[in-house]
Amino acid sequence: MSHFDAVLFDLDGTLIDTNRLIVTSFQHVFRTRLGLEMAPEEIYRFFGEPLRTTMTRFAPDRADELTEAYREYNLSVHDRLVRRFPGVNDAVAALRQAGVRLGVVTSKYTPLARRGLSVCGLEAHFPVVVGEDQTERHKPEPDPALLALELLGVQPGPRVLMVGDSPLDLRCGRAAGCRTAAVGWALDRAALAAGEPDFWLERPSDLVALVLSGAVSA
Repeated sequence: MSHFDAVLFDLDGTLIDTNRLIVTSFQHVFRTRLGLEMAPEEIYRFFGEPLRTTMTRFAPDRADELTEAYREYNLSVHDRLVRRFPGVNDAVAALRQAGVRLGVVTSKYTPLARRGLSVCGLEAHFPVVVGEDQTERHKPEPDPALLALELLGVQPGPRVLMVGDSPLDLRCGRAAGCRTAAVGWALDRAALAAGEPDFWLERPSDLVALVLSGAVSA
């Protein structure tokens, strides 16, 4: 019997490497629409929040326009820039084979989230993908995690693990009554540590050990 009945994953920066894709897309929109040059480090702090929320920070009266421009450009370069994180696909496959229920909870638009999973060969493992278009409230509120669990047929509680690379993921999972795990391949490890995850996963194989046997230290 596994230590957890279900695992909910963030997508970008957790399951698939979209760091370059996201930075490039933001830089393109900020440069062409707002005349702003942004360094990658300035963009990292917006990772994990809904796209329109970020655009509203920069131009509240043009948020819809900027969001659409981002999505259009992002889609045009998506398949070329998305990468796999080494070991993640094997870890996810091992969990699915063991009968653990798996879902994705992302601040990304659902169709694009599914596109990323497909490009990286992960789509078959995730029958449930909850994007920002499916709930009124988003991370760090518990709503998307609770919806994912409802769709998976799993009760919220300590036998559910939320895995992510952002403090927003940890807060969402905790608010939904789940245990939380932070990935060691996150860009901003300091911010993630401040979110006080229950567990750290230094490599994808740690996820399998934790979920199936509880073998990773808190």
